[in-house]
Amino acid sequence: MARIKPFSAIRPNQEKADKIAALPYDVYNRREAKEAVERNPESFLKIDRAETQMGDEVDTYDPKVYQKAHDTLWNMVEDGAFVKEETNCYYIYELTMDGRIQTGIAACASIDDYERGVIKKHENTRAEKEQDRINHVNICNAQTGPIFLAYRSNPTINAVVDVVKKKESLYDFVSEDRIRHKVWVISEQAQIDAVEAAFASIGEIYIADGHHRAASAVRVGQMRREENPDYTGNEEFNFFLSVLFPDEQLMIMDYNRVIKDLNGMSETAFLDKVSEIFQVEPLDVQNVKPEKKGEFSMYLAGTWYKCRIRPEDCTDDPVEGLDVSLLQKKLLSPVLGIKDPKTDSRIDFVGGIRGMEELKRRCETDCAAAFAMYPTSIQELFAVADAGLLMPPKSTWFEPKLRSGIFIHAL
Repeated sequence: MARIKPFSAIRPNQEKADKIAALPYDVYNRREAKEAVERNPESFLKIDRAETQMGDEVDTYDPKVYQKAHDTLWNMVEDGAFVKEETNCYYIYELTMDGRIQTGIAACASIDDYERGVIKKHENTRAEKEQDRINHVNICNAQTGPIFLAYRSNPTINAVVDVVKKKESLYDFVSEDRIRHKVWVISEQAQIDAVEAAFASIGEIYIADGHHRAASAVRVGQMRREENPDYTGNEEFNFFLSVLFPDEQLMIMDYNRVIKDLNGMSETAFLDKVSEIFQVEPLDVQNVKPEKKGEFSMYLAGTWYKCRIRPEDCTDDPVEGLDVSLLQKKLLSPVLGIKDPKTDSRIDFVGGIRGMEELKRRCETDCAAAFAMYPTSIQELFAVADAGLLMPPKSTWFEPKLRSGIFIHAL
């Protein structure tokens, strides 16, 4: 049973929501983040990535960066750019991308549920990335970026959402990447009680995106418990900011691979080797995206190829049966010598949002081959998490991305 509770959000005033809302901090490198803040000085990136307000000589992880984030956030609250909800509420957060709508509930999830495995993960986290957000949350005394959670669709929650969405929205704006964002407040006590009870009946919640933010928020909660040994469990530091979406509305995009070199082989020799492992045939350039699980497309020496995983190599194992796992096990590791894709500089990953042309461009500039994957499904993600296993790195790419700065959870 999951405890998903309403909370009193700090949120932008209505006139500033479209300017403040920002993509997650980790989709930018430092230069890109600084340019984004220069273009839009009200962007929440100036809080999530406060080094954008400092000279390049200041280290990204310098303590004064986090202090700057704290000061900027609370100065904006004091100046009225943000308002604080007077009561605990749920919020409906709807995103529309290319006509496809997904509607989530903004709420707070329990760090105990995370530690007990009710909230399930499918990725490992890196200590240095965790520490960055631990510092940010702890010093800001607030969680500023929501964790993207998924659950199996629930009719009670769906019914409340349908009723509330008939009312006037709190926010309605289109971001510069043409995603429409709408927010409604669930403030009626009967509806709040219904949503809370419905989540309590759900056995599993899944982290779709934001593993580092979740782990960091949990660690800050643990630290606060150590500092407050008489805690009751109801303090805000026992919970972390989330937006929860029903599985049927979610879209996972492909997460593709590009390879810097062919491990000493000629292009012809490499193609021969690939053909020994997979069923390979040239592709019509008008239709190069893989069409189903068990297929991927390869770009090599100016030509696209369809590669099919052989039936005898397929498995029902939730991790070993993933297309990205089979590509790694059958080709990238034994043939190209890429043993650990997390650390090997000879492999890079390209989100499907960038399209097939980006894979071709990379091969024409700094790479030797590209592999376009069929997207991992949400049910595959659930199966891996339910088995207590972890996916290979860069297995899923969720779109659209949740905006930071729309909801802030003060600790």
